[in-house]
Amino acid sequence: MMIKTVKEEYAIVLDFLMNGHPFDMIPAYKKTPIAQAMGSEHFILLELIPKKGVFLQPHEKVYTGEGKRDKIHHIFGKINYDRLTETAKNELDQVIREMVEKNPDRFLLFFNRAGPINMRRHQLELLPGIGKKHMHEILERREEKDFDSFEDIKKRVKLLPDPTKVVIRRIILELKGEDKHRLFVGV
Repeated sequence: MMIKTVKEEYAIVLDFLMNGHPFDMIPAYKKTPIAQAMGSEHFILLELIPKKGVFLQPHEKVYTGEGKRDKIHHIFGKINYDRLTETAKNELDQVIREMVEKNPDRFLLFFNRAGPINMRRHQLELLPGIGKKHMHEILERREEKDFDSFEDIKKRVKLLPDPTKVVIRRIILELKGEDKHRLFVGV
C-alpha cells in the first residue's frame, strides 16, 4: 500500500525562534530564525524558515504552498511532536480548537460517515471517550438524520463528551504518534 504524502498550502505559526532551535548543535553565528507551525488543512507539523527580516507571531497564518511566498523563504521540513518547543506545545490546543471551530463540516462529515475498521472495531471508537455504547448511539441517531452541528450531536447523543474536545484530543493523539490509525492528520 502506497501512502500519499500531502502538502500544506497554509500553516499556523505555533512558535517563532528568532535565534534558531535551542537544542541544535549548530554554532550560534550559523543559526537562522525558525518557526514551528502546523498545517491548516492536514495538521502536519512543520519547521519553516522565514525570509530575512521577517518576524512571525504565534497564531499567524502564513502561505507555504507552491509559488511566491510573502513571509516564508522555505519549508525546513516536517517535524515530530517531540521536537516542538514547550511554547509550541502550549499553543497547539488553542490553534487546533480554532481550526476545528472554523471548519466544523469536515468533522461533522466524519461523525456522519465513519465506518467499521474491521469486524470488531469502528472508526468512531478511535475517538477518545467514545466506546461501544456511544458508538451505537451515534450510529442510531445518524440513521434518523445526519448531524448538522456539534451542538446537534451533544443534544441527540446523551452523555457524550464534548465533540469539539474529542476531535481536538484525537488530533493531538495522532500528532504524538500514539495510534497507527489516521483520521485527521496527514502524513
